[in-house]
Parts: sequence; structure tokens; C-alpha cells
Amino acid sequence: MSQDSLFGGPTPGDNAASLPGKNLFATHAGSPLAARMRPQSLDEVVGQDHLLAPGKPLRRLVEGSGEASVILYGPPGTGKTTIASLIASQMGQNFVGLSALDSGVKQVREVITHARQELIHGRRTVLFIDEVHRFSKTQQDALLAAVENRTVLLVAATTENPSFSVVAPLLSRSLLLQLHSLSDDDLRGVAKRALESDRGLGERKIRIADEALEQLVLLAGGDARRTLTYLEAAAEAVADGGEITAQTVTDNVNKAVVRYDRDGDQHYDVVSAFIKSIRGSDVDAALHYLARMVEAGEDPRFIARRLIVHASEDIGMADPTALQVAVAAAEAAQLIGMPEARIPLAQATIHLATAPKSPSVISAITQA
Repeated sequence: MSQDSLFGGPTPGDNAASLPGKNLFATHAGSPLAARMRPQSLDEVVGQDHLLAPGKPLRRLVEGSGEASVILYGPPGTGKTTIASLIASQMGQNFVGLSALDSGVKQVREVITHARQELIHGRRTVLFIDEVHRFSKTQQDALLAAVENRTVLLVAATTENPSFSVVAPLLSRSLLLQLHSLSDDDLRGVAKRALESDRGLGERKIRIADEALEQLVLLAGGDARRTLTYLEAAAEAVADGGEITAQTVTDNVNKAVVRYDRDGDQHYDVVSAFIKSIRGSDVDAALHYLARMVEAGEDPRFIARRLIVHASEDIGMADPTALQVAVAAAEAAQLIGMPEARIPLAQATIHLATAPKSPSVISAITQA
């Protein structure tokens, strides 16, 4: 069978793929820094202690003794693919990687058919599916029997809430494990290791100023991959033996890539945080979340509608002018469009965040 691996490794059935412990996530000198620095053992993994502590199911799986299929759910850059690579190195005599973006039911069934043949010879197949939330219901249903019978050991990764994006039968047959964004200390460790490691920038003897490191951590937003991507961009502008300064980072990382998906969980999480900040009268936080939505290209009409609802629901008669301001901002956004629409939206956000709050209107209509 000619099933390509998502990660450029051997295909199932190749002699190389049956070598115990073979790393199917091989890199070369020209690979991105984030790929070269992918942890090669549990000792190199940062964060996720709640899943990788001794005795935890995920640790057993990585160490080659686990039996349950898993769905890894968490933000980008938190280690989902890394964990899959570690499982592959321990259990993946036959490892197949599929991307939900370019694989259909036919490919899934081919993998399962081959897995059955390999199981006869005592070889287990590890199936890694990236972006599993993009699989249709039919594609996910095609996995059910193979996962339940343990014909394949499924390791699926998603940035979306599986409760909404993965069919219930597949959820019930798998362990759902949530990964968390990395802490600032974790990200500092990732950057320093990349600067010191021979797999990273160690041969170049580059240093990084404390303020530059803090700036990288701030821009990364809990994402290890983004940390290394920004570090690599800054390092390209520094001579061997030189130092990365805060100005180097500013000059080579134009702006943070906002982790925001207009069609996914981040869309709802950010707007929820936006409204909660206004409700809590935290102007700085409200403007932060407004900026994230604007930078991510959110529809200004959506933002304006949320402001209008908040003006009546949470402020109401405590400041009747709040509704007028919110409606005016919506009309202004409609008339002038982006990027200027961000200005009246910001004005309305500040007004609503600083206004007194009262739920009397929503309480009255609800009781009525």
C-alpha cells in the first residue's frame, strides 16, 4: 500500500517503518528551528505535567505501555504533535500520519485494512490524525470499529473543543486529554535550550538579552512553536557570537500572530473575555481583547452587535447613554469600514467599560 506519511517518514509496510524506535519525524539542517528542536524524549518536554506525570495514561502511552487511543486537545504549539512523535518512536513499528485536510474515507479504510494485516503478524499500527476536527462525521465513523477493536492505536490532535467537533462514539472510545498553553517559564526554557543545543543555534554561540527574551515570550502567547519561529527570525539578523536585543526582535518580528480562529473556539473565547472585561470594568483588558479581534480580521459588525447587547443587558438603566454610544459605534463602523472602524469601536468599549452596571433590564424582561 502506498500511504504517505504526514511527516515524510516511511510508509506502512516499508522495512524502515518496522524498525523499533525509528524516528519518523526526521529533520535536516535546513528544517525550521521549531522542527529541529522538537523534543526527542520525555525529559525534553516542557509543560503538560498534569498529563505526563508518572503513572498518567499519556505517559504510559509515550513509554510504550499504554493501550488506549487518545484525543489531544489544546492550543497550537503546546506539544500535540511532539507527543505523537514520541509515541511513534516507542510504539510505531507501523506509524501512519494522516491530515484531515487532504485525507478521505478511502485513505482511512486503506490504513485500517493494512493495520489488520500487520496485526496478524503481531505488529500494532499507530494512526496519528492531525486536525481531526476537520474530519467529516462519515470519516470519523469509519474509525470506530478499528479503534474499539484496537486494530489501530489512534492518536488524534485538535485545536477545537472535541465535544463539538468529534462524534460522540469516537469520544467514548478514546481518552480525551487537554493540553494547556505553556507558561512564561516554559517558553523561556524552550528559547534557551534552542540557543544552547547543537540541534538548534548552539554552534552559532548567539546570546539573547533578558529584555529580548521577555519580548519573545510575550509575543509567543503560550505557543512554543511561535517562540522558536520568532527566535529563528531574530537570530538570522545576528552574526555568530552576537546578541539578540529587544530591538532585534522588534525589527524582525513585525507583529505577533494572533491566535484567533474566526470559525473555532478562539472566536468565542476571545469575545467572551472581551465582554467579561467590560462587565468587570477592566478597560485595559477590554481594549486588549478588542485589539486581538481587530488584528485577526474579525467582522466589525459582529463586535458592534456584542457591544449593543452588552449596553442593554449589563448596563441598562444605570447609564441609558451606553446604548446610544454602542449603536452609534455600530453605525460608524458600517459607514467607514476598517481599519478606521476600530476607533469608534474602541470609544464605545471604553464608555461601556467605565459605565455603571445594572442587570435590571434583562431581569425585568426575563421575569415578564
